[in-house]
Amino acid sequence: MDDALIVISLLLVAAAATTSVLVRDPARQALTLSLLGLTLAVLFTVLQAPDVALSQLAVGSGLTPMLVLLSVRKVRRRGRSEQAGERKPR
Repeated sequence: MDDALIVISLLLVAAAATTSVLVRDPARQALTLSLLGLTLAVLFTVLQAPDVALSQLAVGSGLTPMLVLLSVRKVRRRGRSEQAGERKPR
C-alpha cells in the first residue's frame, strides 16, 4: 500500500511539474507552481517527512507563488505607465 501511495504521489508531482513548465502566462505559472508545492508537500508527507512537508507548504505553496504574482503585477503596471507616458504629448 505504501509503495502505491509513493508512486501516485510521484506521478502527481511529475504532472504538476510538467504543467508548470508548459504554461506560458506568468500568472498561471504561479498558480501551477503553487499546485506543484502542494503535491510535493503530499509526497513528503507520504515519505514520512512532516517537517519538510510543512516547510514546502509555507514556502513552495504560499510564499514563492505570491512573490511571482507580485513581481508580474509590478512589471505589468510599470509597462502600462511607460506606455501611457509615451502617448502623452510633451
